[in-house]
Amino acid sequence: MPAVPPSLEAPPRASAGAARPHHDAAGDGRRGAERSARSPRRGGARGRRYRPRHRRRRPWPLRLVRALAVGAVLLVLAYLAAVAVEVEAAARRQSERPADAAVVMGAAQYDGVPSGALAGRLDRAAALYTAGQVDRIIVTGGNQPGDRTTEGMTGFVYLRELGVPEEALLVENTSTNTWEQLLATKLILDEHDIDRVILVSDPYHNRRLLGTAAELGIDADVAAADSGSSWRDLGRETFGVAAGQLIGFRRLAQL
Repeated sequence: MPAVPPSLEAPPRASAGAARPHHDAAGDGRRGAERSARSPRRGGARGRRYRPRHRRRRPWPLRLVRALAVGAVLLVLAYLAAVAVEVEAAARRQSERPADAAVVMGAAQYDGVPSGALAGRLDRAAALYTAGQVDRIIVTGGNQPGDRTTEGMTGFVYLRELGVPEEALLVENTSTNTWEQLLATKLILDEHDIDRVILVSDPYHNRRLLGTAAELGIDADVAAADSGSSWRDLGRETFGVAAGQLIGFRRLAQL
């Protein structure tokens, strides 16, 4: 029988007890991950390159409206802040120049007895007269339904008791608000040839008094009573003065 070449001989079979080569599963996993990292898949969401999404911008008309609204709010806040500074500065203002008369702005009275606010204003006007800074005092103010007397007459009696002579007093007793008081005062000034006055009220009221007097053509300064001004009073006057400067104090009084 001819001899079989070695290359054609069948490989020897492994015996049942022979050791098989060890399969490194962990190593195969690492090598697979490295191949995947070097050559990304062509298909599928994981193989795509990440592109950041851009938020869609609002149409320019909406952006313009929003910018205008923000600008308007800031403008209003700046205006109110400027008026608040004016109101606070006017609250500390005290006229030292002589005038022809002092005008006492009316306040509450109780059956002929002045309230604390009205008494403080009357005391300040009496001090101006005693110091020779004014020659006359004009008291203003009407009454409320059911009252038996007026704020003006209550002020007249109070000042007479303080020693102010009757001939130095003028009374206005029909008005019900600041505009009406100064409007009636304007008529008294024209009738008695009085040119310059000092308006007497509470400190927080000064800026509105000056604005109203200017609108009526009254040459006026202010001298506040010895009373304080709360933040609530100053805030209320800030809104009142801000509105009065925009629409006019006469129209403000009619609202």
